[in-house]
Amino acid sequence: MTTTDRQVKIIMNELSKHGDQGKAAAKAGVCRQTAARYIRSGKLPCELKQAHPWPTRGNPFAEVWPEIEARLRQEPGVWIRFLFEDLQERYPGRFTPGQVRTLHRHVAKWRALHGEDQGHEVFFPQQHRAGEAGQTDFTHTQSLGMTLEGQAFAPLLCHFVLPYSNWEWACRCQSESLLALKKGVQEAVFRLGQVPEWHQTDNSCGATHQVSSGGRAFLPEYLELMTHLGMKPRTTAVGKKEQNGTVEAQNGAFKRYLNQRLAARGSREFAGVEAFDAWLVESLHKENSRRGARLQDELAAMKPLPVSRLPEYREVPVRVSRNSTINVLHNIYSVPPRLMHQVVRVRLYEDRLEVYYHQSLIQTLPRLIGRAHHRVNYRHVIWSLVHKPGAFARYRYREDLYPTLTFRTVYERLQQAWPGIKGDAVYLRILHLAASTLESEVQVALDLLLESGTLPTLEAVRDLVGPPPLESPVLPAPEVDLGSYDQLLEVAR
Repeated sequence: MTTTDRQVKIIMNELSKHGDQGKAAAKAGVCRQTAARYIRSGKLPCELKQAHPWPTRGNPFAEVWPEIEARLRQEPGVWIRFLFEDLQERYPGRFTPGQVRTLHRHVAKWRALHGEDQGHEVFFPQQHRAGEAGQTDFTHTQSLGMTLEGQAFAPLLCHFVLPYSNWEWACRCQSESLLALKKGVQEAVFRLGQVPEWHQTDNSCGATHQVSSGGRAFLPEYLELMTHLGMKPRTTAVGKKEQNGTVEAQNGAFKRYLNQRLAARGSREFAGVEAFDAWLVESLHKENSRRGARLQDELAAMKPLPVSRLPEYREVPVRVSRNSTINVLHNIYSVPPRLMHQVVRVRLYEDRLEVYYHQSLIQTLPRLIGRAHHRVNYRHVIWSLVHKPGAFARYRYREDLYPTLTFRTVYERLQQAWPGIKGDAVYLRILHLAASTLESEVQVALDLLLESGTLPTLEAVRDLVGPPPLESPVLPAPEVDLGSYDQLLEVAR
């Protein structure tokens, strides 16, 4: 076992305290002989090592090195793995797989001494000017190991940075979309109350799109945002994310800071997204408090922000199908069946949808990310499906009709007892009961029946849930004829 400098320092420190060589060696975790050797020399292990200019092993590639060197001059960027595989094919059995690392070292040394400078890209650190630009990028948070209600939670963050002062802001979003970019930029600049001259992004689909010439152009909606806020748009070259270097570097620094905040917090669990958002805002305020002086220089050089905030949604008209669903950006959502064949307006936010009919808000839905996904609320279709149980077996969105794992387990138990359409019919009646009463009460009843080993029939569930509450009849107000009272008075006279 190699003795380290730290162990020798412990020996020297302990020896200065009590002069006992044995105790000092035991404290450092070395034997007495080793301790004595370093005490006599008075030097650390690093000081006793002697560099030797000669190689400790022979070069197995010495005989073929002229061939390798000629290949390196002809193809400066050739991969070393391909060089080694070529040598193995031309000299069978001569080179073993473990020697590829040796070839790596020899080629690296040759390239450093004799290679060309032209193929190596040099990076030039830039001096930032106050108020010149803001940079935006998206960053993932899987490395923070957070959980939300017991489930893994790694939100995507839209991260905005002012390169001169390193003032930053971030907000949670679902995708690298234009709506997410609009939300992130507006969150930052409206907190500042002023805007820099330029706003810089990479070539994400949130700000740019592919054009026929092969390059990328700004999206019209993104240009509209920049014009409204009074900033000029610019982007990095394609494949050159280092040109967005400040925010790229700040992504890592910011997540390291959040990791320390989580460690100090004592828990990485959050009760809900609102709790996480509040903690994120608190963390940003605390981190930005260190940047007050340089931020004042930034603000002095920025332009005021006299405009109001743009709506952070897109509005699209959609016709409700005969399936009681709407198709929004290639994803399917259910709506109440009374809207079938009507045209509704959908406000598409970054994280949700709002469905309007004329001026009335019908419902708010979490937004699906990607394509070919679906979210069907069983309450929208159960009234028709309970009368057509044969349609359930091959219903395209059947997976959405299991509100919880308990309902799925009940369906499987019913299919074991009554395979086919009969089991489907019983399950749909139970689902109809959940829609007619309270889903939570029906689930409690189902859990009790499953725990007791009783088959969860509709009658058994209904007995536990209880009868539906009686509705008070609405009686029309009677019409009172006061003329009859006048007749009574005349009789009394």
